[in-house]
Amino acid sequence: MSALIYNDQGQLLVVNNVKGNSSYWSPPGGEVEQGETLEQAVIREVKEETGYDIGITGLSSVREIVFTDAGSHVLIFTFFADITGGDMLIQDPDDDITEVRWVDLQTARQLMPALFEDLHIDAAYPSPAFYAFEGTRLRGI
Repeated sequence: MSALIYNDQGQLLVVNNVKGNSSYWSPPGGEVEQGETLEQAVIREVKEETGYDIGITGLSSVREIVFTDAGSHVLIFTFFADITGGDMLIQDPDDDITEVRWVDLQTARQLMPALFEDLHIDAAYPSPAFYAFEGTRLRGI
């Protein structure tokens, strides 16, 4: 699950994730922990990865992917959210996040081209919520 968070200048909040020897950019987010609701999980993940407190303002998307190599069937919920407090500060206990930044939409498209399209990120914020089956694939970045 993840959160699309825009500032007053229309910039999107993104984080740089490290997996093994590679890295990739994405909106902040992560996995739901035991006993959490989706809302609690995305609020916690954004706080850990960015230092910001957020309030959920709506649903952006539900995406479905089957990862054949891992034998997993994944639903990814993405929410719209607003900053309600906090300061930019990485507090990720897993040390998976190396950088947090606000970027314009052109830069967001360059940093994460496939995800930019998958999430239907554009200037029409907030866009209507959608569902997409993204297919069967090997787990990858």
